[in-house]
Amino acid sequence: MYKFSHILAAAGIITAFAAGGSAYAYSGQRYAHDAKITMAQARHIALKAQNGKIVTGELEHEAGGSGLRYSFDIRLGKVTHEVGVDARTGKVLENSIEGANAD
Repeated sequence: MYKFSHILAAAGIITAFAAGGSAYAYSGQRYAHDAKITMAQARHIALKAQNGKIVTGELEHEAGGSGLRYSFDIRLGKVTHEVGVDARTGKVLENSIEGANAD
């Protein structure tokens, strides 16, 4: 079960929670009512696509797929991958290595 605590951030509301002893935060929770899959399901899909540790996650409107996606930064060693999961279909939309000027 997830333990939820809410933090107000300058860019909006960020929700931080711990799962299995590792804490992470995600923004974009205001879009959650439009998603067909949960953050937990999206995390599972992303980790099947890319091994490593999720260091950030967010739910955002972005071109491609249904237009609503979970975006995760997954670190494996010194390399960080960005994995995008469609929030309505669960399809992996992106799995790429982040460059030096990642957003």
